[in-house]
Amino acid sequence: MGDPRKQHKKYKKPRKMFEKDRIEEENSILKKYGLKNKKEIWKAKSAIENIRKRAKSLISDKEKQYEFIEKLKKQGFSVSNIDDILSLEKEAWLDRRLQTILVKKKMANTPRQARQLIVHKHILVNGKTINAPSYLVPKHFEDKITKKIKHKKEKKKEQIIEQEVGEEE
Repeated sequence: MGDPRKQHKKYKKPRKMFEKDRIEEENSILKKYGLKNKKEIWKAKSAIENIRKRAKSLISDKEKQYEFIEKLKKQGFSVSNIDDILSLEKEAWLDRRLQTILVKKKMANTPRQARQLIVHKHILVNGKTINAPSYLVPKHFEDKITKKIKHKKEKKKEQIIEQEVGEEE
C-alpha cells in the first residue's frame, strides 16, 4: 500500500481537455476571480462535489443533516436545507475565498491586487497573517480582516533613541 502521509490530489482534471464551452467558461471565471490557474477552479469544483456527496449520504439522517447545515453556515455558505446544498456551484466556493472577499470589501481594487496583498503578507485575519489567497474565510472572521500597518516613522524614532542611549553610555 501507499504511504499514509502522502498528499493526494484535491481535484480531478476534466475528461476532455479541449472542450470549447468549458474552456471559455473557465477563462471567464479565471478573470472574474483573479485565479492563478485552472487548477484552482478544479479544486473548487471538487470541494463542492464532496460537499454534495456528504449531503446525499445524510438525506436519511435528520440530526446529522442539521449539524452539517450549521457547519456550512459557519463557513459562510447560504444554505438552509439539503436542496440548497445540492444546488451549490463552484462559484459559491470561490466567493468564500479570502482573495474574493478582499475585493468585495473594497480593500483591493482588483482580484489580482488582492492576491498580491495576500501573498506579500499584508493581510491579517483575526490578527493572524494569512498568505494563501485560497483561504476560506469563516463567516465570523469576515469582519476581522484588516491590512497590516507598518509605521516607518516610529521605527526610525526608536532607532534614533537607541543610538542616543548608546552614545551616552
